[in-house]
Amino acid sequence: MIKTTLPIYLASKSPRRRKLLKQLNLKFKSLSVDSDELVKPDELPHQSVVRIAEEKMQLARKKIKHGIIITADTIVFLDNEVLGKPSDEKDAFRMLKKLSGKTHQVFSAYCIHNTSTGKTITEFVKTDVTFRKLTNQEIKDYIKTGSPMDKAGAYGIQDDFGAVFVDHINGCYYSVVGLPLSKFYHALLRIL
Repeated sequence: MIKTTLPIYLASKSPRRRKLLKQLNLKFKSLSVDSDELVKPDELPHQSVVRIAEEKMQLARKKIKHGIIITADTIVFLDNEVLGKPSDEKDAFRMLKKLSGKTHQVFSAYCIHNTSTGKTITEFVKTDVTFRKLTNQEIKDYIKTGSPMDKAGAYGIQDDFGAVFVDHINGCYYSVVGLPLSKFYHALLRIL
């Protein structure tokens, strides 16, 4: 168990990340930071998620002067294309159709900062996710739920119908959800 007298802050809009931190029995406060989350064309996927998590940390540090601050980012990568959050339903359909029957990579990075020591840890995890072949109707029905619209790659592996699209994964399930829990937990222990 994590024991600290420092307040812990999660600078993320993601309800999935809040749920994952609760799984660790962490007492924390949530806040949001507005970063553009744009991937640069010359970056590799792991470089993008690390940079975006660190940019979120820079924004969060302007708001929080005392405590442990956590930021994170997740991207989906297939065929040299980063599949971020869909811009609209048509974009969500395009992404899910592209993922259908293929293996893609999910990159999740987190950045943890201790304001008392000045120490920062930034790490990432890559997980391979294989989708089964999807029908157009399945994709349309899933998009109608609204669930794909706030998720990288237009799907969630947890808590909704998107879970049945996944045939298998090779790597960390929780990284696909948005935060690689085991690696993150050990990083948190190291930063206290």
